[in-house]
Amino acid sequence: MSHSWGERYIAVLGPTGVGLCRRRGGTCEWLGSVGFISDHFPAWPVATETLERLLAEQVRGRAELCVLLSGHYNRFCRVPWSDQINTSDELLVYAGVCFEEVFGLSAQSWTFSLSAEAAGQARVAAAVPDELLLRLRTLADNLSLRLVSVQPYLMAAFNHFDAQMAKDDFLFVVAEPGRSTLLLAREGRWEGVRSVCSPDSDGALAALIARECELFDGDSEHPLPIYLHAPGRFDNVPSLEQGAVVLLGMQAAAPVRDVLYVMSQAVN
Repeated sequence: MSHSWGERYIAVLGPTGVGLCRRRGGTCEWLGSVGFISDHFPAWPVATETLERLLAEQVRGRAELCVLLSGHYNRFCRVPWSDQINTSDELLVYAGVCFEEVFGLSAQSWTFSLSAEAAGQARVAAAVPDELLLRLRTLADNLSLRLVSVQPYLMAAFNHFDAQMAKDDFLFVVAEPGRSTLLLAREGRWEGVRSVCSPDSDGALAALIARECELFDGDSEHPLPIYLHAPGRFDNVPSLEQGAVVLLGMQAAAPVRDVLYVMSQAVN
């Protein structure tokens, strides 16, 4: 990396706010967060406007930009293996078909990214609105920033906690305030992924996990290990009756009590 790109900024787009931190070498400096109110759905136009103002205030000179997207801005689906798929372009078209089967036809276009899996295995696809990606690229160009990555928080959190989880069988739950995303694996293969509007309270999470286990795991003799990451829970750490639930958190060591700050730390 040239010295001209020595600084990296990590932006987090949440449903009601945008956060920003700056990394220089091994240090991480939190630059703060700015809330916003959006009367329209989706909220990303207001979120990106807020991010551009925040970056314009904080960034001086050329730098890299990584953007984390709250689950509120993504859609997810499982893409089964198909022997008929031979190229990456065909795989993206196939992912779009699987996406439409889950969500129906959409008036907006989407960009898909898929997990890298061995032949014969299903993949997880994450979809981001094309207009959101274009807006992020445009604001980066306007501010002389190099947009390095745009990734769903689900994927960043999974990569961050991967070493702490069972390898073949698990249910991974990312419970952001107002939305939870669940990722299920069985025998080392992806069996399901879905994102639902849901509070991150103990009662709501317990009910959500119970439904998910009943849906995908009701007949199994071996209960799934369950891993829960709730980045917005600081004082009231989740306490669930399910004995198999393992809490994964970065809040204990967080010097800033801001859910967007906690989410920014998932970027390695």
